[in-house]
This record gives sequence, C-alpha cells and structure tokens, in this order.
Amino acid sequence: MQRLIEKTDFKNLTILTLVNLIIGIYLISTMVLISKDGTLYINCARQFTTHNPISVISNIETAPGYPFLIFLIHKFIDFFTNNNSLQRWILSAQMVSLFSKLVGSVFLYYIGTLLLDQKKFVFWGILILNILPDSAEYGSDALTEWPHLMFLSIGFLLLLCGAQYRKSQMFGLAGITTGLGYLVRSESCQLLIYGGIWLLFNLVRPTNRMKRPKAAVALLLMAVGFIIIAAPYMKIKGYAFPKQRMLRLSETSSVSDNVKFVSPTSTAYTGEIMGNKTIMKNIFETLVYYFVPGLFIGCWHYFRKQSKRIEQGFFAAAFIILNVMMLLWQQNYQHFISRRHTLPLIVFTMFCVPIGMQIISDWISERTSRGKSTTEKNRRNWYYILIALGVTICFVKLIKHTSSQKSGYRDAAMWLNKNTTPEDIIAVPDKRITYYAERNGMEYSDERQISKRVNYIIRVVKENDVTPSFGRNIEEKYLTWIDKENSRKLVIYKVLR
Repeated sequence: MQRLIEKTDFKNLTILTLVNLIIGIYLISTMVLISKDGTLYINCARQFTTHNPISVISNIETAPGYPFLIFLIHKFIDFFTNNNSLQRWILSAQMVSLFSKLVGSVFLYYIGTLLLDQKKFVFWGILILNILPDSAEYGSDALTEWPHLMFLSIGFLLLLCGAQYRKSQMFGLAGITTGLGYLVRSESCQLLIYGGIWLLFNLVRPTNRMKRPKAAVALLLMAVGFIIIAAPYMKIKGYAFPKQRMLRLSETSSVSDNVKFVSPTSTAYTGEIMGNKTIMKNIFETLVYYFVPGLFIGCWHYFRKQSKRIEQGFFAAAFIILNVMMLLWQQNYQHFISRRHTLPLIVFTMFCVPIGMQIISDWISERTSRGKSTTEKNRRNWYYILIALGVTICFVKLIKHTSSQKSGYRDAAMWLNKNTTPEDIIAVPDKRITYYAERNGMEYSDERQISKRVNYIIRVVKENDVTPSFGRNIEEKYLTWIDKENSRKLVIYKVLR
C-alpha cells in the first residue's frame, strides 16, 4: 500500500487528471448534441424533482443510478444558480460523466500498478485511454459508460487488494461498490463472479494467502455488502436483471413530461448499435486501428512472458474471459453490439498497449541499427515516436469529430423554440431536435407514416432533392445546413390547415 503516497504516483495522476479535464471541458463546451440515450437519462433525472424517488424507480425502465447522480449534481448547482433550464440539466449529466472518468482513471491507474508493477506502462496506458476518441466522447456525453466504469474499477481494485493483502473487509467494500454499480448498469455484478470464484477456491484449497475462516468471512461480507444496496432496488422492480430491450421516449412526450415507454416489441433506438458490427470491428475502431497491434502483442506478452503473482493472473484473465463471453452473447443472441459494449474490455486491457508498443519499438530499433548494437536511448526514442504518432491520430480524430457535429439540428431547435408554441406537434427525423427546442416531437423514419396531427415537419434534404409530397399542403419556413462538412440541409415545413 506504500505506492499510494509515492511522488511518482502523484506526478502521474496529476498529469492524467489535467489531460482528462482539458479534453473533457473542451468536448463539453463544443458538444452540439448529446446522445439520444442521454435524453432518456435526463428525463428520468428530472422526475426526481417532482415525484417520490421510490415511485420514479418503480416506473422508469432504466437503472436509476445515473439519473439520480444527475439529479444530485443538478441540486448541487442550485447553490450557485436557480436557473432550471434544459441546458443546465444537460450540463449536469455531462459533469457526472466527466467526474466519473476522472475518478475511474485514478482507480484504473492503481489497478495497473497492482497488475503490472511497472508504472511507466500503466501511466502511458491510462493516458492513451483518456485520449481515445470514444473514451473521451463518452466521458463528456450524457451516457452511463464512465459512471459504470468508475464503480467497476473501484470494485475491481478492492478485489485485487483483498486478494493480495488478505483483507476480508476489502471484499465487503467490493460488495457494496458492486451494489452501487448495479444501480448504474447490471453488468457490474461481474465483480461478484470474480470475487466469489477466488474466495471459493480458497475455501476448497486454503493457502498461506487466505485461510478458510478468513475466506468464508470475506465471501459473507461481499454478499451482504451487495445485498444491502441491491436488494431494495430488486424488490421495487420485481426482478434482479432487466430484459435487454431497446427503448425510446414516447412519441408524444416533451422534455417536461413524465417519461413514457413504447412496447418492448416496438422498433426503437438505443444509439450507435445497429448495423454490421462485430466485437473485433468495434475493438479496431475504438483503438483507432493504430493501437491494435500493441494491444494484442502486449496481452500475449503479459500472459505468456511476464512473471506475476497468482492473483494478478487470475483477476486479469477472469475479466477478459467473462467480458468476451458477455460480448459474444450480446452479438449472437441480442444481434446488436456497439463500441459502447466493447469499451470495458478495452479499458481494462489498456495497460497492455504500452507493453506491445515497447516490443514493437525494440523490434524497429534492432532493424534500423544497421549492424550496430542497439542502445537503450535508441529504443526509448522509437517508443516515444510510436506513442506520439498514436496520440496525434487521436487528437486529429477528436477535433474532426467536433467540427462535423450536426450543428444544423441546434439551429433548427432554436428556430422552433422561438416560432412555435408548446402545443404544436413536430415530426422530426431525430428526436433531439424537438428535445432541445422543448417541443412535442414525433420521430419518423418513413415520410409516408407521418401522423396527420403534426403542425410542422422537419426533413433532411439531400443535394438535388425534389420538393417532398407529404399528402398535405405545406409551406417552407426555415432552411439550414446540417453541418459544415455535409452537403445535406434541414428544412422546416409548416402544415397548412
């Protein structure tokens, strides 16, 4: 435990925190639209202001942890301003994500020091993770990814410490953390599997590391810690694990309404999950392709070549195996998978990327020495060149993503807010337009199925597109480009009665 107060750790964590803050604040300040799922979480959070918490938890069909954290941050901001605008709710959700990323990165750093005992690789692994475009964007969006990863990393570190230092109370704290993570995402329960298997192994074959009585106490504490937090929620909801379903907001609900859900059999949206996605494709895209060789070479070296204690190898292997199994199930039985699903697997293996990059740089150094003996300085130079190139690629992708967001959606939302009434119903290709406009919206995918009740229709117009035929009299009221790099336009039509 001495490593917690070492100067090297303080310096490394300071740098990582500053990088996280700079990128996070930049992305929050330049983010044009939050994710579609984010609108769901914020609407759930807003219910805590007017309804009994138990009533809210029983009625919403999403885990309450992240919405409740949004509500708490929103209440905290009350001390500084009484502005109850939609933008303040959005900022509260983004602040929860960024704070979770900051805390999660600290605990991931200490996980790495326990798994590797090589702080240089741990530091560079977390630094690369923080600037990966997906990781950075999820940490500034209104999504559950980093709140989930925060609790997952805290619980995982507690399990590692409990196993390495033979502390029963650590397993109890891990159980409590797992319960809190379960309220954000049910996948957090995987910590009970790792800890349970480890403790059962020590019950069956006790070692000098943990005798049977201590293992039994640790198992009991972990189970009780989880049950204390999770059991009340399970009782309210009437189940332990919800069916995986795709949700969307009711077509007639506005941002000020209670959240309503369509039938589980309906066609709906979860955000960035449909399409021809596979586990490997998601891993390649998240690692911007460049860091993929480093990941696989580093993992191979860690498990085959690097000496480690039994608890290090067990927990590292258990996490990878179980998460791969969950992803295969998601892909083959749920028939959809996104980069958000594969992110935890990448996050907890990022420590291996710098190891792989070091092996690659050593290989390049030997091949470029031209018969001369390679020096440590030469290998180190190649290592930093490879890392710097990867970091540059990530920053370029981040900036490119920021400049290509759908700013026209926000322009259309502002026009709707100023030129329509709260009673108007607006047909939109993306529900976020009416969400930001704080108007009633009906999302459509087929123009032929637009309801006759709508007062306005918003349509994406491509180049050389003809005037639409909605089967009713319409008048064009507003036109804007969708974004700076796209040739498509967004047109608002008023339906004439």
